Amino acid sequence: MEQLLHYVWKHKLWRHGPMTTTDGQQIEIIDPGLHNRDAGPDFFNAKIKIAGTLWVGNVEIHDQSSDWYLHGHDRDPRYNNVILHVCGSIDRSVRNEKGEPLAQLQLDVPEYVKAHYDELLTTDQYPPCYRIIPSLSQLSVHAWMNALQTERLEQKTEAIMERVKRCDGSWEAGYFVTLARNYGFGINGDAFEAWAYRVPLQAVAHHQDDLLQIEAIFLGQAGLLDPAAIAERHRAEAIADSYFQRLRKEYLYLQHKFSFEPIDFQRWKFLRLRPQNFPHIRIAQLANLFYQRRAGLSQLLDCHDVKAAGELLRSAVTPYWETHYTFGHAGEKQQKRLSAASLQLLLINTVIPILFAYGRHKSDEKLCQRAFDFLDQLKAENNHIVRMWQDCGLNVENAGDSQALIQLKKMYCDRKDCLRCRIGYEYLRPVTSQRRPTPASQREDVRAEDTRKRI
Repeated sequence: MEQLLHYVWKHKLWRHGPMTTTDGQQIEIIDPGLHNRDAGPDFFNAKIKIAGTLWVGNVEIHDQSSDWYLHGHDRDPRYNNVILHVCGSIDRSVRNEKGEPLAQLQLDVPEYVKAHYDELLTTDQYPPCYRIIPSLSQLSVHAWMNALQTERLEQKTEAIMERVKRCDGSWEAGYFVTLARNYGFGINGDAFEAWAYRVPLQAVAHHQDDLLQIEAIFLGQAGLLDPAAIAERHRAEAIADSYFQRLRKEYLYLQHKFSFEPIDFQRWKFLRLRPQNFPHIRIAQLANLFYQRRAGLSQLLDCHDVKAAGELLRSAVTPYWETHYTFGHAGEKQQKRLSAASLQLLLINTVIPILFAYGRHKSDEKLCQRAFDFLDQLKAENNHIVRMWQDCGLNVENAGDSQALIQLKKMYCDRKDCLRCRIGYEYLRPVTSQRRPTPASQREDVRAEDTRKRI
């Protein structure tokens, strides 16, 4: 309920007309203030006229006025500048740390806001705001999609900055870790990231011209050259494999020389994984990329369009892996290149966030803009999230749109954070005949009819 009070206060959705404090003083809210999501009062620098006197200060909001004491604000000097205590119900008077009494206002949430908010939280259909979407202006949808796109890139930037920090400030290493993580394509993402931190890029660089040694280091650090990592039914055949023996011999020598420490091979997941996505294949592709000097940040920064970036990341495998998915049993020969869909995921989840993050780091707006341009140049992703929003009537033209809608679902819809969503804001606005939301009970019939029309 307190979140809803914040929302009503922030957007001035209270009933119009004379307002008074609990002790009968006339009150006029000129500016509700700036919403604070960190520690301290809920709204900063509000402007409120109480009994004809203009006050400038902070506002604190609670469900009940007694929550002031429950939260310890009466002992916190940060709350001494609170000029108004706004509550859903007033059950006692309050004083600040100085012992001064506070003016209090009981704020009633309008019934239509309560009803619409309850519907957003409890409706089984997904998303519950389905019927309002077609009535939204293209301008407001476009603005919200742009904001979500930027928000998603900023979120990914934070993760990249953490990786760079863990790599002692090396952006080259941070890029490699990010690239490796996304080579896991979700299922093995965590294992690939852990593996990438264990790959000593400076040591590998000494063997840049020897693909066998690069593969040996990469596969060895993944724990995949340990005989125990091989399934028991294939172990004898794999151990007898000459290529396995060469790689293992090379790795054991380099491990002793550089004191390498591999990750636990048990971190790798194979269950319900397509052979094309086996870690052996993905690591072999990364080794080949490194060998061809196409796994570095400097090479990526030289790509000025998305086609060039895609060509940079196209990678194949050595002849051995063209006939193998793991060590031992050989199959039909296949080149095992990245598919177009996999390449697009790498561009969206690695290349574009790295360009944006590095641009922010260097204060280079051209790099940040290049990231947005790449999103515009790529076609939209085709997954259940994107299809869901398309069914609701939202146009999805490129990868920028699909990334925005993924952000919308994961960070707002799944969390029921409708009060921070601009579509939720439209849903909670006063109802007009032009934009009256369809009741939940009728929405499934309307959805089915709309689907038939689109077909």
